[in-house]
Amino acid sequence: MKNLVKKRVSHSNASLFAFVFYALIFFAASPAMAYTNINDIRMWTAPDHTRLVFDLSKSTKYEIFRLHKPERIVIDIANSKMQAKSTSLALPDAVLLSIRHGKQKNGVTRIVLDVKEGVSPRSFLLKKSSKKPHRLVVDLIPKQKKVIKTKDVVKQGKHRDIIIAVDAGHGGEDPGATGKNKLKEKTVTLAVAKKLARLINARPGMKAVLIRSGDYYVSLKNRVRKVRAINADMMISIHADAIKTRSVKGASVYTLSESGATPDRVAAALAAKENAVDEIGGARPEQEVTDPLVRGILGDMAKRDGLDSSEMLANLMIKKLTGTFPIKYSQPKHARFAVLTTLEIPCILVEMDYISNPKREKLLKSNAHQKKLAKAMYKASVDFFTRMGRISPQTATAHIHTVHQGESLWSIAKQYGVSVSSLKKLNQFKHSTLKVGQRIRLPQS
Repeated sequence: MKNLVKKRVSHSNASLFAFVFYALIFFAASPAMAYTNINDIRMWTAPDHTRLVFDLSKSTKYEIFRLHKPERIVIDIANSKMQAKSTSLALPDAVLLSIRHGKQKNGVTRIVLDVKEGVSPRSFLLKKSSKKPHRLVVDLIPKQKKVIKTKDVVKQGKHRDIIIAVDAGHGGEDPGATGKNKLKEKTVTLAVAKKLARLINARPGMKAVLIRSGDYYVSLKNRVRKVRAINADMMISIHADAIKTRSVKGASVYTLSESGATPDRVAAALAAKENAVDEIGGARPEQEVTDPLVRGILGDMAKRDGLDSSEMLANLMIKKLTGTFPIKYSQPKHARFAVLTTLEIPCILVEMDYISNPKREKLLKSNAHQKKLAKAMYKASVDFFTRMGRISPQTATAHIHTVHQGESLWSIAKQYGVSVSSLKKLNQFKHSTLKVGQRIRLPQS
């Protein structure tokens, strides 16, 4: 009898254990225990779209659709929980007015974007990478205005302006390298790019076009496309390097290598790092298209001339940087940089310094230091086109400023580090009144 009781108790315990075991498996596998957390929301405003990035704890399914009167974009994220706050977003912007969210049936999180009229969504998921979590990317594209063809913007023919594409590396989701004191590469590259563009645009016969003009990401292929679209005569891509050894310093200049393999391990590693930024920046996976122009690099005389011109420009750039700044490599380095594949024109990538060196990081943050870097790049560009016969040696040092809305003689003098009296004397001004669009000569600093 005792043995029978023991067996019943033992059987009862086993049944209870089995029930608890399977119950735990059931609840662990149930949707309630498998939510996708929406951990962060970021926004980047570009000239042609606004990008929202949602950080996810894991990949999930979603739906996106439009509603009208009023205009809204609705995102339904399946089996998810909102952990992020949207209050830190700089709203409203040119496209997105506001953002709100709520809980729907079956664990769906509904995110409602109040947008301006005519806005269309484009969305895609990005898998987890070494530096970023799973992400849902939503681009809000405004109604396109009248398309202005490149030939209507850029004068064609022998006497058209010299167009220089100024490419500030990284941007938006992709910060690039970060210094010990949290200075981001994307911030420095844009600051120097804008200063360089200002110097170029102050010169008659030359025009700078910024590949990115704000804190947003442009994919490597779209950078190349834009350089071609503006019919550029030169492209300068601006970057700042980083390495574990914090004492390393100095600028270096890179061009595209001719062969598929790069014998220089340092250059190859840097190219691999820069070519991988689309994964961090959030380029749409479907955009990976082979460029037929790139496939035929060798054997084409025009491309051969472009590579030779790039080498010449790189050497001039090193020469202009030498003396004012420390130089890491005294000769141009060569690697397979995707951003340098505009082979028909001279293209170089300038690593201004090592942002990983705290002393150099402090200098890179300095407005005065950035101006010196921009000036050296500008001088190398002018020197190049002078040697190519596109700029007359007699006018190689001329500087002109075009007056913009809200500018005064005092603000222009401060911008270029000259006195108001020198501006008035050089331009023979009897008064200080300026008109928008007026071109004034600048004294040599």
